Amino acid sequence: HDLLRAIPGIRVFKPQGAFYIFPDISSFGIRSIPFCERLLKEAKVAAIPGLPFGADQHIRFSYACSAATIEKACERLRDFCAKL
Repeated sequence: HDLLRAIPGIRVFKPQGAFYIFPDISSFGIRSIPFCERLLKEAKVAAIPGLPFGADQHIRFSYACSAATIEKACERLRDFCAKL
């Protein structure tokens, strides 16, 4: 949560007991599907678009993995967002 909050343009609320987090990407002006497609292609980070959940300005990440994997993904996401 704190790593995502530190990325300029990302807004996120602390999850309440789930193993996924649902950041708001609306500040980038890109809908969730193209955002996720570009994120995967350009930064090698997988995210689920928020559109199927009724929130096209959000993406979904699972954090059911190691701390090292989460840290690396957040670094890549930060670099990706800085280029938008």
